[in-house]
Amino acid sequence: MSPEQRRTGLSKSRFTVGLQCMKQLWWRVHEPDAPELEPGPGLEAIFERGHLVGVAAQERFSDGVLIDLPHEDIRGRVEATARALADGARVVFEAAFTDGGVFVAADILERQDRGFALVEVKSTLDVKDCHIPDVAVQLHVLRQAGLEVPRAELMHLKRECRHPDLSNLFVREDVTHDVENLLPSIPSRIDGMHRMLGGPLPDVATGPHCSDPYECPFANRCWPPLSDHHVSTLYGVREKRVSELVEAGFETVSQLPDAVELSPVAARQVRSVRTGQLVAEPELAQALSSILSPVAFLDFETVAPAIPVWPGCRPYEAVPVQVSCHVQMADGRLVHHAFLAEGGDDPRPGVARAVLEACGGAATLVAYGAGFERRCLRHLADAVPAGRDDLLALSERVLDLHPIVRNHVYHPDFGGSFSLKSVLPALVPDLSYDDLAIAEGALASARLESLLLGEVAHSGEERRALRRDLLAYCERDTLGMVRLVERLRALA
Repeated sequence: MSPEQRRTGLSKSRFTVGLQCMKQLWWRVHEPDAPELEPGPGLEAIFERGHLVGVAAQERFSDGVLIDLPHEDIRGRVEATARALADGARVVFEAAFTDGGVFVAADILERQDRGFALVEVKSTLDVKDCHIPDVAVQLHVLRQAGLEVPRAELMHLKRECRHPDLSNLFVREDVTHDVENLLPSIPSRIDGMHRMLGGPLPDVATGPHCSDPYECPFANRCWPPLSDHHVSTLYGVREKRVSELVEAGFETVSQLPDAVELSPVAARQVRSVRTGQLVAEPELAQALSSILSPVAFLDFETVAPAIPVWPGCRPYEAVPVQVSCHVQMADGRLVHHAFLAEGGDDPRPGVARAVLEACGGAATLVAYGAGFERRCLRHLADAVPAGRDDLLALSERVLDLHPIVRNHVYHPDFGGSFSLKSVLPALVPDLSYDDLAIAEGALASARLESLLLGEVAHSGEERRALRRDLLAYCERDTLGMVRLVERLRALA
């Protein structure tokens, strides 16, 4: 493969991007250093997860040969693969092949009685539709390169697996039939992508494909900025309904005619946006009356490793590793409790003790989106038998603040969202997340997994700084709920 072919050539990942959107593929190939392609912490966590799952899959084969050469050394990888196969290797990992300007590296190539089985490893719990083209383009290239490959498989995680028995961590599913059905279309699709890449940026209309099957990193280049209070921000509105409203000439929620049928929440939103004022319903006071003192404001943070590492856990099970709790006494005095696991040992006994100590005397536990906190408490009850009854009792006392806000209050700055990150800045503007290094849950989870389970060791100062950032974020969530309830009571 020439330098130009290497630059503009296809790979299995580029091919699947081209199936989603030719414009995205053009940008990825011709602007490889685009800022949109700089991986953030969330994407880095996905890459790390995929790497760990790939290594675990390789460990299921006792005599595999790994083609371990630099990513950019395409010629060397192809030649090393040919040597391994000529030497009779039973299994080859990252087996590399090229044909017609397409380079693929098969996760696992397993020799069988007749030919080989192509095994694609995915860090998912099921076979997904978007996996089939990925396997099909590999099978096409391998066969064009002269290899006999009658079978194609997806090797993915098994949801029934439970730590510590990881013998059934993976499932191998035969996808040959689906892949064979797609194969006839692969050559023309490859030719179309090559022609497109040799020309100017293609004109591709926006649509559902911009986020299906994956979010496009270049979406902001294609989608014009929406007006403030665009009809797409209307609470609970469906995409089809948004299109109908826009086609009818309504761009913002304030333009909607009174005849449009709306839910009570959406109607309250329209009233608030039209007046530019906060709306608080008279029934708010009654809703808040169920919050009895002492009140424990509770927030968990979790990690969900693809490969379970603690007893009884399954792949991607959310495991509580951090908790923050502000306890407000009847006299208004506020006491903060916090716990953050250290190292890779099972964190759940420590989290359970911290929760029981913090919340044991509370009359009401308050959470925002409390289903998550209830699940965490039930998980801890199952994992820590000594505290089971008390933890289950706590889970029954959790009150959800989210529906109280959603059903009684709207501020124009909510923007159609009732997440705490939207509600808190609007109702308690002096308390935001802007000053925090970690300011949202997905980043917190990625940082927690890196801190507790990451392969890359952090220096002592890095660990201390990361722990400070994580503790500050979780504390802000529970302090925010304290201040939010104070504000709601003032409104009521």
